[in-house]
Amino acid sequence: MDNNQSEHDEQLWKIAKERVAFKWSLASYIIVNSFLVGIWFLSSNHYTYFWPIWPMLGWGIGIAFHYARAYHGTSINSVEKEYNKLKNKQP
Repeated sequence: MDNNQSEHDEQLWKIAKERVAFKWSLASYIIVNSFLVGIWFLSSNHYTYFWPIWPMLGWGIGIAFHYARAYHGTSINSVEKEYNKLKNKQP
């Protein structure tokens, strides 16, 4: 049982690291894109093409995938569930 607890602790550490990495990515996304919008705001007459939308959209897609992986893609029991499904299909 101690080995099982050790495996769960290791999985929880991986999940925690992934979530912290997501939070850092989100913070850098907000900071950098705020800076880009600031450049656009200060260098245009506000009726010109809003070019910061492209890095915001591109990077935003990556952030969305990172969020999904960090909060919805890593389940402690997902491997065990798949193993049990396959095991139960055996004759």
